[in-house]
Amino acid sequence: MNLQTPGVGITAVGSFLPEQVLTSRELQDQVASGSGLRLPERMFEKATGIVTRRFAADGEYASTLALGAGRRALAAGGYDPLDIDLLLYASATRDVIEPATAHLVQAELGSRAHAFDVSNACNSFINGIDVARAMILAGRAGRALVVTGETPSRAMRRDPGGLAELRAGFAGYTLGDAGAAVVVEAVPHGGILDVETETASEHWTVGGIPGGGSRHPRGDEYSYFHGGGKELRGVFEKIGGDILTRVAARTGLGWDAYARVLVHQVTVPYLERFVELTGVPADRLVLTVPELGNIASATLGVQLDRIRGELQRGDRVLLVGLGGGVSLMTMVWEVS
Repeated sequence: MNLQTPGVGITAVGSFLPEQVLTSRELQDQVASGSGLRLPERMFEKATGIVTRRFAADGEYASTLALGAGRRALAAGGYDPLDIDLLLYASATRDVIEPATAHLVQAELGSRAHAFDVSNACNSFINGIDVARAMILAGRAGRALVVTGETPSRAMRRDPGGLAELRAGFAGYTLGDAGAAVVVEAVPHGGILDVETETASEHWTVGGIPGGGSRHPRGDEYSYFHGGGKELRGVFEKIGGDILTRVAARTGLGWDAYARVLVHQVTVPYLERFVELTGVPADRLVLTVPELGNIASATLGVQLDRIRGELQRGDRVLLVGLGGGVSLMTMVWEVS
């Protein structure tokens, strides 16, 4: 996929983190207590490299985090909620099955935009930015607010029934909660220069949360994250290199062309393996996983918000998204 038509870019960024902090040691103690299992000391931290993560409090929802991030993005750009005519809630987590969570965000935000959801696991947010860009280029919108709110901590099993259940849901213990948002609109120069995707849907069973749909509409058993992190990593390693090679060949941009490279982060070993396979300079990365864990689709948005103040006009940023399903996605953005 080659979408090298500049003219639409990201003009404001925001993120939102819940206040509650839980360490890997505390989480492991909870799981050990709930399961009765004796676990090796600091096993969660040693296996993942994750030291802490943020959890939404009771009464905080995915829409709460998205709303907080959205308000900050609008404030950063000097916009009023009524200045947007498209609101996309782009997340793996939703408040309810129906209606679209975008409406819950909009009702609190006070905007009157065309509002709907975009969902594609951890790639939801970058997909949402791409959808917003396409609608603006098509003349269907003028200024879009893309938000995500992720509360995957609520799909984490704290009381596994034994070692088999612990292993089946272990990837869930990497998860944390966060929100992110961007404003997308026409820009006079720069903007989103290139988008590329790679999808291997035959691997959709590798990991996910099976409940809440027509296959498993009820039952707590289906509401927990299931899947093997090792299997998912194997799929990404198999198909991930080609997408970066295509982007480099088509754009002519090597690693030196990017001020920053933002990558979805699951664990520290996973990220180290990405660096090893791709050759990306480690100093171009924005490390969030030790502090926040795997914050699903909010990962790239939180990273972008953390570096936005250091970027100058003309700087290029490469975003690399990885999502269950399985899908990969890259986006080249030049600061306007």
